[in-house]
Amino acid sequence: MATVRVCVCGDDGAGKSSLITSLVKDVFVTNKIQSVLPQITIPPTIGTPENVTTTIVDTSALPQERNILRKELRKSNVILLVYSDHYSYERVALFWMPYFRSLGVNVPVVLCSNKSDLTSTGSMAQVVEDEMMPVMAEFKEIDSCIRTSAREHHNVNEVFFLCQKAVTHPIAPLFDSKEGHLKPAAVAALKRIFYLSDKDQDGHLNDQEMHDFQAKCFEKSLSDDDLDNIKSSISKAFPRSDLDRGIDQQGFIHLNKLFAEKGRHETIWIILRKYHYTDSLSLTDSFLHPKFEIPEYSSAELSPAGYKLFVDRFLLFDQDNDGGLTDADLQALFAPTPGLPQVWLETSFPASTVRNERGHVTLQGWLAQWSMTTFVSPTTTLAYLAYLGFEPPSPRESTTSALKTTKSRKRRRRPGRVERNVVLCYVLGAPASGKSSLLDAFLNRPFDSLYHPTIKPRTAVNSVELQGGKQCYLILEELGELEPAILENRAKLDACDLICYTYDSSDPDSFSHIVSLRKKYPHLDELPAIYTALKADQDKTTQRSEMQPDQYTMGLNMNAPLHVSVTWHSISELFVTLAEAATNPLLAFPKSEEEAPDRTGVYIALGATACAALAAAMIYKRVTNAS
Repeated sequence: MATVRVCVCGDDGAGKSSLITSLVKDVFVTNKIQSVLPQITIPPTIGTPENVTTTIVDTSALPQERNILRKELRKSNVILLVYSDHYSYERVALFWMPYFRSLGVNVPVVLCSNKSDLTSTGSMAQVVEDEMMPVMAEFKEIDSCIRTSAREHHNVNEVFFLCQKAVTHPIAPLFDSKEGHLKPAAVAALKRIFYLSDKDQDGHLNDQEMHDFQAKCFEKSLSDDDLDNIKSSISKAFPRSDLDRGIDQQGFIHLNKLFAEKGRHETIWIILRKYHYTDSLSLTDSFLHPKFEIPEYSSAELSPAGYKLFVDRFLLFDQDNDGGLTDADLQALFAPTPGLPQVWLETSFPASTVRNERGHVTLQGWLAQWSMTTFVSPTTTLAYLAYLGFEPPSPRESTTSALKTTKSRKRRRRPGRVERNVVLCYVLGAPASGKSSLLDAFLNRPFDSLYHPTIKPRTAVNSVELQGGKQCYLILEELGELEPAILENRAKLDACDLICYTYDSSDPDSFSHIVSLRKKYPHLDELPAIYTALKADQDKTTQRSEMQPDQYTMGLNMNAPLHVSVTWHSISELFVTLAEAATNPLLAFPKSEEEAPDRTGVYIALGATACAALAAAMIYKRVTNAS
């Protein structure tokens, strides 16, 4: 926020203008001053919260000036409501606060009891208890209260500081004064901050973690005495706390509650803003969704820094060290987030990736899932990197340093490999051709002979080792009933690296589906493709098609269909072939017409033979003539 606009209100004679003059002149002005001062702008100073500019607007309570008052109230960020005697105090609850509400003005109000030099009875604490607390209890808009004297220059600077702080560090979103506890949104934010600060996830902030937390939020060290005082305050509220292990979540929340109760809510805001929270206690949009542009025909992948975060998270939350994340592990891991990403729910995670015998997601499957997420929805990955507390290698960088973009692959027919580590392959074919079983085999799932028709698109992702030892992530997607819509969507096809046409080699009507599919969507020819004959363990049958598969692919100058079965161990070779074709697409396009054979050698040989024959004839003739 660049400017805090303070609207000073109250009955005439309460000392509004004197307060403003005393602030500006730094001394009480005894001469008569005008009833309404012109607008005053105070530049940022060292003591100003958040280094903001402050604009102070004086107003009149006269009925004829009510329109001006109404306009100024609606433009303000905070209202300074001043009273100075019993009559003007009564008017706070009877007129001013209801009037603010009638205008629909939803800004904090600082209540100021001015001319304290004229009141000899009662201490500040008594005035607050007798006068201010009842009004504050009735009107939640009142952020804070203070007693001032313009004549004695008592609390003049402080009252305007409270106005600034009411805007830059509002108490309302944090603390419910009536109930006496932190509000749910504040508690949720602080729980996430505790989670991110608990680096070893043992449920306690040990001394080192507290020192790190202090340095991150306040950029200064935490003394041992201060840490002991913090622990002492927590032990009074929770005597059974195991403070030798550190401060637990309950103690951390209580500590911030104490800050709010003591009027030190700016401390809470410093913590919240260091962790990128807005005034509404949501994470800032620029933090969750930083600018990340992907050039046309390129894709997004995780960088080494991104993979490191997800590897570290996996190892930290694999509590039983069995190499798999249980449902409880996943729940704990995603605690500081809104839950599983929507794209994961749409792909039926964890069924979309590699799991162990117990059904727990392995590290291989975990990284494959995030690789696919980054490929499909990089904005989702960026948001979850923010939720999970990714810290860029350099303070100047953002979460985008965990991602990288690939080189454009606009020309698919260009020789050589594309620089991609994550590739997408659409698996097309007739119903019951074995596509789902192929995806199951890709994820090392046992073969299920029972047929389950695919309605929604289904995705499987796993790592594949290419020739030469390089690893890439292959995404296989079965389109289900959305196949027509996806195949008509150019953007979807542009994102696809390869098409795997499948048919059931034991079903005579299976291959014709591929033929009709290619006729219906001729633009599929723009994509590299591999033809695959599934269920090769069963008896091969003649296809009811104009041409048999081998003839059909030969007519396209394509490789003949690969005959495989998901029940064979060699099925893994198919996935390597698919990944190789996706990363080297020229392998999966129709072969160009073979060049005419080089006949130069033939001509040379014929010439040499003719010369030899001629020479032999001449020699023979000479011999004959000589005889």
